[in-house]
Amino acid sequence: MTNKDNLAKILSGCKVGESESFSQLIDIYANRLYGYFYRLTGDKNISDDLLSELFVKLVEKIGSFKGGVFESWLWKIASNIFYDYLRDKQRQSKLLEKQKSQLELKSTEPRKSDGEQLDNLQRQLEKLDADTKELVMLRFYSQLSFKEIAQMRAEPIGTTLSKLHRGIKKLRELMEQKL
Repeated sequence: MTNKDNLAKILSGCKVGESESFSQLIDIYANRLYGYFYRLTGDKNISDDLLSELFVKLVEKIGSFKGGVFESWLWKIASNIFYDYLRDKQRQSKLLEKQKSQLELKSTEPRKSDGEQLDNLQRQLEKLDADTKELVMLRFYSQLSFKEIAQMRAEPIGTTLSKLHRGIKKLRELMEQKL
């Protein structure tokens, strides 16, 4: 049996949901695809994540492969996943920059003592809803990354960033009311 015939047999098995066929397909392409992602990102963890995402997409979309050159189809999916990652990274970077600039204090009034500010901060934190308070605590007191928080909460990182942004804005408004 030629490699082309063997690949066709594996793909047929994948299309009917045979897990052994998917395992064979992963064995064939995993190293090359990982190398592709690693060369693009330079990061082992990101490459692992992108590779995992690719294989999930492969399972979801294998039924849409209508023939032709399988490798071209597979690499197109890999390319799309990488560009989605870049767009998400750029979006996150813009959100982080916006949050950073909004967090900078622009008050020209004399500063309260650290103790007074901490007391005020604690009072204002108590006024936030439990979900928002948890997000602020995880990010600023536990010093978890946005990605870690999103994974822990099983939600997209954009959702986590958005919720945290709104929470910080609300906390800032509460703090400014007390000045």
